[in-house]
This record gives sequence, C-alpha cells and structure tokens, in this order.
Amino acid sequence: MKDILQYKDFIGSVHFNAADEIFFGKIEGIDDLVSFEGNTVSELKQSFEEAVNDYIILCKASGKKIEKSYKGSFNVRIAPELHKKAKLLSVMQGISLNQFIQKAVEQEVIRESLTN
Repeated sequence: MKDILQYKDFIGSVHFNAADEIFFGKIEGIDDLVSFEGNTVSELKQSFEEAVNDYIILCKASGKKIEKSYKGSFNVRIAPELHKKAKLLSVMQGISLNQFIQKAVEQEVIRESLTN
C-alpha cells in the first residue's frame, strides 16, 4: 500500500502539491470531509493524527456515528470483455454475477489481509 497514513483504525490519503510545496490529504471512510496538511512528512503525520482525534471528539459530542455507513451496493465499471468473461464464469459456477463478484472481492480482501 502506498500514499496512505493509518492511525486508530482510520486511513488518510496522502498527496503532494508541488506548486505550493505542501503535503495534504483527507480522512477516508467517513461521511464528512476532514482534511489535513503539513510541510514535512512529520508535520503531515501529526496533522493527520490531530484531525482524527478532533473528529472522534466532535462525533462523540454530537452523537454522530464515527464510521461511514455502507449500503452494500455499488457500481463497478469494467471492460466489456472482462464483464463477459465474469458472466460466463458465473453461469458455469451456477451463481449470479453479483455472487461471483462478491466472491472475488472477498478472496482479494482475505488475500490482502494475510499479506499485511
């Protein structure tokens, strides 16, 4: 994994603006927009941790759920040929395309969790 920070089960994206010579990012996986920045990597990390801590405090004070809620459905755009192959494989396995895609995502999540 690259271009991310992790702190207290939160993930922050990391970007660099060459014109302003500043690192910046946002907390991912929440319903709100919480950004952070720093001139150095150390400042960026500190700013991210402060943003997470502030966000947790704000959510607790207002009674808001901290984590983003997910519906369990999303649109996926893939190449038509890959779509065709996935559909054919799902038919051959006797499952729906949704079940096939869910199985593929589950396998990748498990594989990634084992390597990290």
